[in-house]
Amino acid sequence: MNDFNMKAALFDFDGVVCDTESQYSIFWGGVCRQYHPEQPGLENKIKGQTLEQIFDAHFHDMDARKDIVRRLDEYEAGMDYVFVKGFLEFIKELREAGVATALVTSSNMKKMECVYKAHPDFNNMFDAVLTSDDFTQSKPHPQCFLIAAKRLNAEPQDCVVFEDSFNGLKAGMAAGMTVVGLATTNPAQQIAPLCDIVVEDFSQLHRLDCQTAMAKRERKLV
Repeated sequence: MNDFNMKAALFDFDGVVCDTESQYSIFWGGVCRQYHPEQPGLENKIKGQTLEQIFDAHFHDMDARKDIVRRLDEYEAGMDYVFVKGFLEFIKELREAGVATALVTSSNMKKMECVYKAHPDFNNMFDAVLTSDDFTQSKPHPQCFLIAAKRLNAEPQDCVVFEDSFNGLKAGMAAGMTVVGLATTNPAQQIAPLCDIVVEDFSQLHRLDCQTAMAKRERKLV
């Protein structure tokens, strides 16, 4: 590519669009300590995975699954879906510049209904919303971002991914996209090797910063 124009922006949800990761850490921390006390820190290892994938890997008992689903539904219905600092201004800047936008999340549609209830205009921010129902492979597999790019009629090299989790960052890089890492969940120094640029939040980020990162990534690949 020669002009380094960002054609599409692909956003993870938790810890990127909305500041929910600390709330999920509390929920899954309690669940994992109850069912898997022998695996301390398991709640951190499952970030970025779909509920089905978490169950397949760690929760085989059907009664345990039913208990977790019930508790998770109740928990998500009462969560605070507060936007990450600067997100609203940043996505407005992108859309005014003609950049296509997509939400790419491992959350299911039932959870997203809670988000829509909290933010009735949420869908107007995105040209496409992809949930766990839209892909079969979990991050760090790049499938979700590749599907999103296709949905927006964009080539991978013209896309910028916004992620906070290790698996999400790896997925964006594996998809061949420019990756912006948000240090909302993990320390900046830890995620830096997995992305092209690191920011604390969106308050100091602009579209041109992303395009500069795209240019630097292209030079590395040459």
